[in-house]
Amino acid sequence: MRIILPALLSGLLLLLTACGSSGSKSPSPDVPSSTASSASSAAPVISSSSSSVAAAGIYPDYNSHPLAPDSTGMTRNAIQIADAIKVGWNIGNTLEAIGGETAWGNPQASNELIQLVKANGFNAIRIPVSWNQYANQQTAAIDPAWLNRVKQVVQHCIDNDMYVMVNIHWDGGWLENNINTAKQTEINAKQKAFWEQIATHLRDFDERLMFASANEPDVEKAEHMDVLRAYHQTFVDAVRATGGKNAYRVLIVQGPKTDIELSQQLWTGMPEDTIAERLMFEVHFYTPFNFTLMRTDESWGKQFYYWGEGFHSTTDTERNPTWGEESTVDDLFAQMKTRFVDQGIPVVLGEFAAMRRDDLTGESLERHLASRAYYLGYVTKTAIANGLLPFYWDSGALDNFGSGIFDRKTNRVFDQQALDALTKTTLIQP
Repeated sequence: MRIILPALLSGLLLLLTACGSSGSKSPSPDVPSSTASSASSAAPVISSSSSSVAAAGIYPDYNSHPLAPDSTGMTRNAIQIADAIKVGWNIGNTLEAIGGETAWGNPQASNELIQLVKANGFNAIRIPVSWNQYANQQTAAIDPAWLNRVKQVVQHCIDNDMYVMVNIHWDGGWLENNINTAKQTEINAKQKAFWEQIATHLRDFDERLMFASANEPDVEKAEHMDVLRAYHQTFVDAVRATGGKNAYRVLIVQGPKTDIELSQQLWTGMPEDTIAERLMFEVHFYTPFNFTLMRTDESWGKQFYYWGEGFHSTTDTERNPTWGEESTVDDLFAQMKTRFVDQGIPVVLGEFAAMRRDDLTGESLERHLASRAYYLGYVTKTAIANGLLPFYWDSGALDNFGSGIFDRKTNRVFDQQALDALTKTTLIQP
């Protein structure tokens, strides 16, 4: 999610930030494949590509003590790790919050929270992280205290035997809003500097920790795809060059806007890697926008309060969906399966959610909440059926337009209906 103003943290941006997709609000690509896919068991080669070389010179080299490749605890490839992930959960609006970890209303992420998430059926956690606000703008040096804080939260996840994704999130938009040739050298340099520091600081964690290049890169045109691919290549090269376990770590790259349809149209291939079968692809899903994130009616369309066959209202018909229901989910996720999963590239559904409309009352509220639970369950199960790894976006917000499942202040379940939809095996029926 791309959160810009703390005032939006209960709704629009709590999920809205994550929705940087067009039309269907879900991303998709061409026939990508890793160029290293033929050497899966070979030891990785620590090297740098031209994109990383071009990025050098603006900031200091932070890969000051690379290690020899270390495969200890790093034996599984991306497909094997994907097979082990069931359902994931986002610590949203927390470590990526501009102004500090608690600036958007959530408490600091604690071990007790991670234990709660694990106990309720999730076995993977995505940690959106802001780095730029903690960095020296002249040198790109990240505050060691912040590196240690992120490491502490990762440790909580690993201690609870969770799979973990750490990314560079919206982070003020320094990367996401600057995918163009005019900014390419500058952004590549910062991408390299940041990932050298992040990867080095978190290098000793085993294969349960994965790194993700970005969040929702703002690309809608083919001419910007070469720039995005350069940023992703810089990420892969910077992480691999630090060596140690990072020589084998699974890395995740994002499609344009993490939108399924744009990815299908614009994506031209995965980055080059020094080891085979250690890359994943990421998209997000907030389709239909009118149901999942829309807070006010617009001239181009109305909010949907209900979703799914069997959940349409016979009395509140103007709030029934006119697009984006089950067949859309089926089609878009099948595209991801054909394009990536069937080619040996796991797909992370890094964010999806639908906000609660608690301002409704009576039968309308009951129908809305039931259809929302059906939506969450349908998306989760269809993703899994197509080999996608679903990670629910939890903003922590518990009020109207919120997506919080857990009350993080009390470490208790807040939304049992949504939780059951995400983690139980049977779809909620109309």
